[in-house]
Amino acid sequence: MSQKDKLVIFDTTLRDGEQSPGASMDKEEKLEIAKQLELMKVDVIEAGFAIASPGDFEAVKLVADNIKDSTICSLSRAMEKDIQAAGDALKGANSGRIHTFIATSPLHMKHKLQMEPEQVIEHAVRSVKFARGLCDDVEFSCEDAGRSDLDFMCKIIEQVINAGARTINIPDTVGYNLPDQYANTIEQLIQRIPNSDKAIFSVHCHNDLGLAVANSLAAVQKGARQVECTINGLGERAGNASLEEVVMAIKTRPDYFDVEVDIDTRHIVPTSQLVSKITGFAVQPNKAIVGDNAFAHESGIHQDGVLKHRETYEIMRAEDVGWANNRMVLGKHSGRNAFKSHLAQLGVQFDNSDDLHDAFVAFKKLADQKHDILDEDLLSLIKR
Repeated sequence: MSQKDKLVIFDTTLRDGEQSPGASMDKEEKLEIAKQLELMKVDVIEAGFAIASPGDFEAVKLVADNIKDSTICSLSRAMEKDIQAAGDALKGANSGRIHTFIATSPLHMKHKLQMEPEQVIEHAVRSVKFARGLCDDVEFSCEDAGRSDLDFMCKIIEQVINAGARTINIPDTVGYNLPDQYANTIEQLIQRIPNSDKAIFSVHCHNDLGLAVANSLAAVQKGARQVECTINGLGERAGNASLEEVVMAIKTRPDYFDVEVDIDTRHIVPTSQLVSKITGFAVQPNKAIVGDNAFAHESGIHQDGVLKHRETYEIMRAEDVGWANNRMVLGKHSGRNAFKSHLAQLGVQFDNSDDLHDAFVAFKKLADQKHDILDEDLLSLIKR
C-alpha cells in the first residue's frame, strides 16, 4: 500500500482453534468455516496439521482444493515426514503455504527436544530447505520464542531466511510475555538480523495472562506485519489473540497504526456465530465485538447519550461488524428517553408528560421485580 503497510491476517481457527479441548471439527465443518473466512477476505487460513491424523490430512486437502482467494496453510514439525504430508495435502491449493516449526527456548531444547542449540539450527535449516522444495511459500516458527534467548533467535532466523523462509513467526507460545517486552523482542530481531528485510515477521500470541491481543498489537507497532489469530479467540488453554479484536483495533485507530487490513468486517459476527455453533463453544455476552452485549446499552445515561449522538458511547458501528444494529436494553437502570423511544418503536405515543411519567414509574417498579422486560410487558403496562 502507498502510505500504510498491509497487515497480513493469518487465521488459525481450524488448527490452533481446533486444539481447544472439545472443539474438534470434521472436514465438512472445516470447509464451511473456511468458506466464511474466505468471504471475510482472510489472507491466510491455517487449515490444520496434516500429519496429525488421516482426518486432518483430508480436511487440509479439502480446504486447499476448494478455497481459491485465501492462501491455505498446513502446520508441520521440522521433520521431513510432517513437511511431506503438508506438501501433499496442499497440492490442489491455488496458493499454498507450509508452516514448519521447532522449539528455540532453552527449556524446550533441553527437556523436550533433548538437542543442543547447534543441532536445532541444523534441523531448522534442513527442514526449511526441504519445504521450499515442495512449496514456494514457507513460514518458520521459533516455538516458545517468548522464552527464547534473543541472540540465539537472531542466529537461527538469519539462517532459515537464507534457506528460503519468507515469513518468520515469533510465537509467545505460553502467553508469558508483557506487551513492552514482546514488542521489544520483535523490534530487536528486525534491527539485528542482517537479512530481516527478506521476510515478513509474524506474531502468534496466547492468552494465558489475557494479553494476547495487547501483545500482538504492540508487536505490530514495532514492525510485525502478520498477526496469527482465531475467531472468538479459540485455542489451546486460554486461547489465542482474537481476530475480531485485532482487526477492529486496527480499523478503529487508524491514527495510531501505520498498517491496513483487507478484512471485510461485515462478516465478523456471522463468522463468530458459525464457529460458535460448530464447536459448541458459546461466546460470552460481554466479549468485545461479537458478544451479545457488545453494542447493548441499559444504563439510562448511556442510552440517552447514544440516542442523541451514537458516538457518545460507541467507538464502532454495530452494522460495520455484522450486527443488525445496536440495542437499547430496558431494565431498572434505563432512563426515560430510552423508555419513550422504545415504546415509540412499538407504535405507542403519549398524549402528555403525565401519562409518560405514570407509565415510566410503573415500568421501574416492574424492572425491580423482573430481570428481562419483554415488549409484551411494556404494552401491558400502557393498557392498565
